[in-house]
Amino acid sequence: METTCSRCHQTVDADSCYCPTCGLPQLVYSSETNAGQPAQEKWIGAVSDASVVEWRPALRAALLTAIPAGLLSSEVSRAGLLGLFWMLAGAAWAVTLYVRRQRSPWITMGAGARIGLVTGVMAATLAFSVTGLALFLERFVFHQAGAMDEQWRAFVDAVFQMSRQIEAHMGLQDQGQALAQKNLMLSPEGHAGWVAFNVAGREAFLVLFAAAGGAVGARLLARSKRPRV
Repeated sequence: METTCSRCHQTVDADSCYCPTCGLPQLVYSSETNAGQPAQEKWIGAVSDASVVEWRPALRAALLTAIPAGLLSSEVSRAGLLGLFWMLAGAAWAVTLYVRRQRSPWITMGAGARIGLVTGVMAATLAFSVTGLALFLERFVFHQAGAMDEQWRAFVDAVFQMSRQIEAHMGLQDQGQALAQKNLMLSPEGHAGWVAFNVAGREAFLVLFAAAGGAVGARLLARSKRPRV
């Protein structure tokens, strides 16, 4: 007995839990049992298998794409917002590599998001390390500390002037607190803390994009298996 897939309408064997064309899990209706297991439980087990990630091959696939994604997303590459695209694409490609190596016809968006999240953590860690190393070399090896401090001082002055204008507009006259904050930002500790916080926040945002990229990659991979009419 043969049925058709509810998504691509291709022929599916009655005993198959997946569509051989698009990979969609199939509902199997039968009054008989298979070795004491109802067909409905067999289908539920198939869906559960689709959401399980084999982490050893998944980590290998994630590492392969995390290295270029992390390098392209670091401050050294000057990618800017383009780094979000590299992280999104790297996570989606990690899911594709994992599915191809596992020869799995199906992977859920949740499983893809988990693979993308791991890819993003690896890539973000590499990007953070590369950015920190580049700043260290620029300051202490290439002796650009003066230029870096001058740029930072100009930035702090601009922020301080803007805060003074806002306080004047709101009728606030607490100049002592604003001056203390300015001195803290101009200190070596304040400068280092500000840079580290900004870089870490940016990398955390990239991790979220990687998780979304993994989910999108799993979805697109399933859609690509549909037959073209």
